[in-house]
Formats: sequence, structure tokens, C-alpha cells
Amino acid sequence: MGTALKVLKNILGIPDLRRRLVFTILMLAVYRIGFHIYLPGVDIQVLKQLTEAAREEGGGLFNFIQMTSVLTGGQLNNATVFSLGIMPYISASIIFSLLVKVFPKLEALQKEGEAGRKAINRYTRYSTVALCLVQGLFVISFLTSSTGSTDPISQKAFFLQLLQLMVLTGGTLFLMWLGEKITENGIGNGISLLIMAGIIAQMPGALIAMFGGWSTLAQDEKPFFVLKILLLVALFLAIVAAVVFITKGQRRIPIQQARVTRGRRTMGGSRHYMPIRVNSAGVLPLIFAQSLLILPTGLLSFLGSDGGWAGAAVALFSPGAFWYMVLYVAMIGFFTYFWTSLYFNPTEIANNMKEYGSFIPGIRPGRRTADYLQQVINRVTLAGAVFLSLIALVPQIVSQSLSVDFFISSFLGGTGILIVVGVALDLVDKIESQLLVRHYEGFAKSPANEKAGSSS
Repeated sequence: MGTALKVLKNILGIPDLRRRLVFTILMLAVYRIGFHIYLPGVDIQVLKQLTEAAREEGGGLFNFIQMTSVLTGGQLNNATVFSLGIMPYISASIIFSLLVKVFPKLEALQKEGEAGRKAINRYTRYSTVALCLVQGLFVISFLTSSTGSTDPISQKAFFLQLLQLMVLTGGTLFLMWLGEKITENGIGNGISLLIMAGIIAQMPGALIAMFGGWSTLAQDEKPFFVLKILLLVALFLAIVAAVVFITKGQRRIPIQQARVTRGRRTMGGSRHYMPIRVNSAGVLPLIFAQSLLILPTGLLSFLGSDGGWAGAAVALFSPGAFWYMVLYVAMIGFFTYFWTSLYFNPTEIANNMKEYGSFIPGIRPGRRTADYLQQVINRVTLAGAVFLSLIALVPQIVSQSLSVDFFISSFLGGTGILIVVGVALDLVDKIESQLLVRHYEGFAKSPANEKAGSSS
């Protein structure tokens, strides 16, 4: 506790770091204010009734909206200015990251330097607008899905819905600008901080929903409820510790620099390591797998195909079903290997090492090195895929085994906890680097930190 207070005092004692921290907090406050500004033409009370009824009824579309809201940090079930969150921009960025690796023209454009990167960023923004329009139609369709007195939009005029679509799109574009300003003038990656803030902001609602049924429980049921709460807390702490361990985990391959003798001078001979992260793909495999599985069932449920083969398909691949979990794990494994293969080319790495006179001790340069790197990457990626699969299945297993609402169990695993822990670790690393540069002690005591502190 004393170390944490000392670090906080050091942070506030640095004017530049204090300014960046205050700016980040203020921008996050602006971000949260937008979730309390509703779209024009929406009856708030009726909207709450519709959302509660849809939550009790369930269904593919509402499950898709709920799970996507937890993932993006937005609130698709509430008709607010920032309902779409920042996810359209994230999706467009991921799409263009894949396209750059697939299409040679985009790859050549990226290698042109600053001008090429600006062109790709411009294409990403145009794609963000297109995705906002598509996802905005889903939100408006959800609002107008009921008829009669329970419709939150009493006037289904074309121009009113067009205005709502423009407001939703403008809200996401504003968040995109806000994230860039946080990155420029604040601490950490602004887009990631917005997603993390949106996910954390939903936790109080999950706690209220979890403790809301306490008053309705019988006297003999309360001890079991308390035991369930303690079990969920212990499970949450264990999962957070596991996520931190795997996120920081890496396989370090020793790299030896060849010695070169020029005259009387001998250069090279140094030894360093090539780190390969266990979870190098991050949260992207979960995003792809979840989107490809939930979106079709959501569309079928939205279209009202509740009979025949369509209804059977919705029941078979609905979240929590056996075949849904099997297909979910298979797709996570596929996308983990696919994403890793895009960014790790063993043959190219081996050729670069041979060109610069580096080698792996005990491994011949060239093809043998490429084969060795491929073998190591495959094993490390397998461990990462297993980890992602377990994290992805935890919410569904907990929801079914402990009879917990999925909105609550979703914070015990899946994409949300990976994003929050990953962004939090990155934020701590950035703050600690700022402290060490100014010869202050960081969050974690280490020989390097103590040396930096003593030198001051």
C-alpha cells in the first residue's frame, strides 16, 4: 500500500505526467457522458421496458446485441449517441490489417512511408462510416421491432430514422477523434482506453443485477447465494491472474551474433533473445469467431425464421449449445494460427538472420533455422489457442452450471477481460517507463528500478 501511494505521489509530482493523466480522465468522462444522451424521437421509459422484455425473452438478436455490447464497451440495447461505441473503427482497422497482408498493392502502399500510412488510414475511416451505417440499422431495427404502445419510437418516419442513423455514425466518428486525442495528449492508446472504460462502466450494472434478487430469496437460500458470490469472486481473481500470466508469457529463443574480425578489432559475438508471445494473436481470434457465430443466428432470429430448418439451426448453434462450443473452439484455433501466420514468417526471419550474421546456437542457418522457428511458433501458438478457448468458454460454462445471467458471467472471461487486462498492463508499462525515464521508482521493484532510483 505504501509503495502504491509513493508511486501515485511521484506521478502527481511530474507536471507533464500529471497533465496527461488529467487530460485522459477528462476525455474518458466526456466519453461516458455520451451514453446518457439519447437519440432524437426515443421514449426513454418505453425503451427500458422493451429492453427488459427482450432480456427476459432472450433470442438470437438480443444475445448478439448483449454480447457485442460487452465486447465493444458500447450499449447497443440503449439508444444513445455512443451506442455503437468504437468497435466499427476497430473492425475496419482489423479488416485493413488483413487486406495489407493479402493484397500486394496495399502492402506496397504501406511501405511507402508516411504518405502510404495516411492513405490506408483514410480508407479505414471510409470503411468505418460504412460499418457504422450497417450497425446503426441493426440498432434502429431493434428499436422498431415492437409494434403498438410498446414501441420506443412512436413516429416511424423515414427522415427521423435517417437522423438517428446519422447521429449514431457521428457519435462513433467523434469517439475515433477522441481516442486519437487521448493517444496524442494523454497516456496510453486512446482507442483501447475507450473500450476498457466502456467495459468497466458496465460492471456496476452487473453487480446490481447480481445482488438484485437478494430480497426475494428465502431464508434457507441465502447461504447458498453467498457461497455462489464467493465462488464467483474467487473465480474472477483466478482468471485475472491467469490472463496476466499468459499475456506476459513468452518463449525466448537465444540468438547469437557471429564474430567478425577486422584488423585487430573483433566485433559481434553478443547474445540476445527473440521473444515470441504465448498469446501473440491477442483478442482477435475471439472477435472473429464470435462475430461469425453470433451474427448468422441473430439474423435468423431477427427475420423470424423460428420454424423448420432455420429454427433448428438457431437452436443448434445458439450460445451455450454443445455444437456451438465445439465450432467456437475450432474457429478460435483456426483464427489463432491464421493471424499468427500472417505476422510470423519463419523463412523471412531466417533469411534476415543469415543476412545480418545471426544464428540460433545449435541450429544451422537457412532452412534448418526456418524449420526450427516454425516448430516453436506452432507449439507456442497451440498453447495460446488453448488458453483463448478456455477463456472464451468460461462465461457460458459458468452461466449454465451456476445459473448466472450471461451478462454477469461475461465479465469472468471472453473478450472483455482480455481487453481490460491487456490495456491495463499496457497503461502501467507506459506510466512506469515515464517514471523510470525521470529516475523515479516504478510500480514493481526490480534491480533496474532500484539502480535507477539510487542514481537519482
